[in-house]
Amino acid sequence: MWRQVDDQLRDNSCGWIKVEMERSHTERCEQVQAAGRALQEIFGNALQAVSLHGSAVSGGLKPHSDIDLLAVVDRSMTDGQRRDLLASLLGLSGRYPAAAGSPRCLELIVFLRSDLLGTSYPARAEFVYGEWLRDAFEAGDLPAPACDPEYTLLLAQARQQAVSLFGPSLSVFLPEVPFKHVLRAMGDAIPMLMDGLRGDERNVLLTLARMWCTASTGEFVTKDAAAAWAIPKVPEMDAAMLDYARRAYLGEVADEWEGRFGEVRRLAESLRTRIIALL
Repeated sequence: MWRQVDDQLRDNSCGWIKVEMERSHTERCEQVQAAGRALQEIFGNALQAVSLHGSAVSGGLKPHSDIDLLAVVDRSMTDGQRRDLLASLLGLSGRYPAAAGSPRCLELIVFLRSDLLGTSYPARAEFVYGEWLRDAFEAGDLPAPACDPEYTLLLAQARQQAVSLFGPSLSVFLPEVPFKHVLRAMGDAIPMLMDGLRGDERNVLLTLARMWCTASTGEFVTKDAAAAWAIPKVPEMDAAMLDYARRAYLGEVADEWEGRFGEVRRLAESLRTRIIALL
């Protein structure tokens, strides 16, 4: 049975309610419910579970946060299902960057139940939608199955924190992800992350801080919490830059990175070195 989003979030004390107090909260819940209805209409009995994960459950939605959904199905998707689901998400998801009062950006990842049963590395996803892929999708690309270290990291965190909206919890389908796989996934994901530094400075710096925190403590925390953890451990100049990224993530400042790339790159390299030393 598809659970009401408001009720399920309150039951699980995920933090959405306290963060989303603005008038558009109802619209956010309706956005999730609409995505859930699309999943049920497209997959029918093949849909095993839908969970909410990411910022909405780990620390509350921030101004730039996506709504992250994870679905489990028990059979491979047809091309027709891929096209139908993609069309639904293109209509439901807000474009990035989302304007105030507009729909949130949606991120949906679909896994085959059989792919979750083992501990293969890297994890395989059946379908992935995110706003960073919108241009390619609107140009005619269709989401295809793929293996990626980032999916391993996503599953490890979601298994600990995800909130079930439909069906059983993710832990029913997914054994605990070995921490050695988490560490390996970080190492494998870092090069692509570093390649995307220019133009995505805030996200990359905070993601590196989160990787460092997880590699050090074994815990998955929010980006702002990871930055707060890392700030006392780095030199003063780097701490100021990381705090700037943290405050921008929280919506306390409008971040502007023009002319700062040298400092950003130095901090990113420092964080990368610290992470690799732990791997």
